[in-house]
Amino acid sequence: MKRRTILTSIDVGTTKICTTIAEVNDGGGIRVAGVGVTPSEGLHKGLVVNISDAKESIRESVKKAEQASNYKVESAYVGVTGRHVSSLNNRGVVAITRNDRLVRPDDLRRVLQCAQSVKTPSDRRLLHVIPRGYAVDGQVGVKNPVGMHGFRLDVETHVITAAVTSVQNLVKCIRGTGIDIDGLVLEPLASSEAVLTDDEKQVGVVLADIGGGTTDIAVFKDGSIWHTSILPVAGYQITRDVAIGLGLPFDVAEQMKKRYGSVMPVYESKAETIGTISQDGHGVSYQDLCDIIRARVEEIIRLILLELPRSEYETLVPAGLVLTGGSANLSGIEALGCDITQLSVRVGVPTSVHGITDALRDPAYATSVGLLLWGARHEDTQAWQTRRFGAGLWRLVSRIKNLFR
Repeated sequence: MKRRTILTSIDVGTTKICTTIAEVNDGGGIRVAGVGVTPSEGLHKGLVVNISDAKESIRESVKKAEQASNYKVESAYVGVTGRHVSSLNNRGVVAITRNDRLVRPDDLRRVLQCAQSVKTPSDRRLLHVIPRGYAVDGQVGVKNPVGMHGFRLDVETHVITAAVTSVQNLVKCIRGTGIDIDGLVLEPLASSEAVLTDDEKQVGVVLADIGGGTTDIAVFKDGSIWHTSILPVAGYQITRDVAIGLGLPFDVAEQMKKRYGSVMPVYESKAETIGTISQDGHGVSYQDLCDIIRARVEEIIRLILLELPRSEYETLVPAGLVLTGGSANLSGIEALGCDITQLSVRVGVPTSVHGITDALRDPAYATSVGLLLWGARHEDTQAWQTRRFGAGLWRLVSRIKNLFR
């Protein structure tokens, strides 16, 4: 009989907080048991700007997920995003000094420690050190060198850091609700787990998660992460332009964008058919609405291309561009992406989970599902249970301190 482990993810976004609780069996299969979504308060462009408001939004989201699943959330994987995140590729080298010259797991740990020994300023925190590939005595392309013989072991890693204060504010909000953190995961890495295929990662692909406050970019090549970056423009800027350009309240502009918004060219015959659209007593031209949305989305797609490390992106990412996040639901965004990039473009939808999947089969929930998949893939059950025990002990100590206060 397979044991079931409970895993939780919290996607702290600019427009929504999404808590997802899932059961994970020994084979790594995930079945979603409950989802809690609430409007986000106290955040701007992925950063906490009001701790008390953000904490209450997170608490409400967790409460809804607990009620839906009948599970108690003890700890969770949490997504991190924001312009403060930066990345670089770094190499590490160690010598194999044993007589048999056999590469062992200890050597992998040593070479990864060497690779992460980059000079990190005191205001930066190390988030991830992800091995991209190994080399044994100059033989490159090695994915798992354990068991091979050699004198020298090299590794190339992708190192991701974030601002200490931004991470501390997020952690304070999560722990303020009585929940410990299993791991902090960069959001585009999480989204890639949910919407990208292994073939796309091998050939070369760009993932762009266009959310509410940020556009998170991850480039994959040869089966591993190659580049990551965060743009501080996304769905919020589209709605703001609609509100300013058409003289609408922000909430009405957001509803019109979601209900009528399209980035396809509006031809005269179609415009005459549709004419004026209205929402909550506000009427605007359908063509004007779509023109504003299209201009901003086109700008975002061009900014995504500018973030790529090489100008000849056609050869870097032949698998094309995968768009996900809530703003990827805009009608016609695939066709517009193809016109601008001259690449294959598709909208990525999470499909690798079971259970309450109808609500999660939406680009807006790519990060939430991806955090679960990341946790299931990178943590074995024993390590997770140990961490869960530690979280319970931490809460017990906190309660004892509060009693004496």
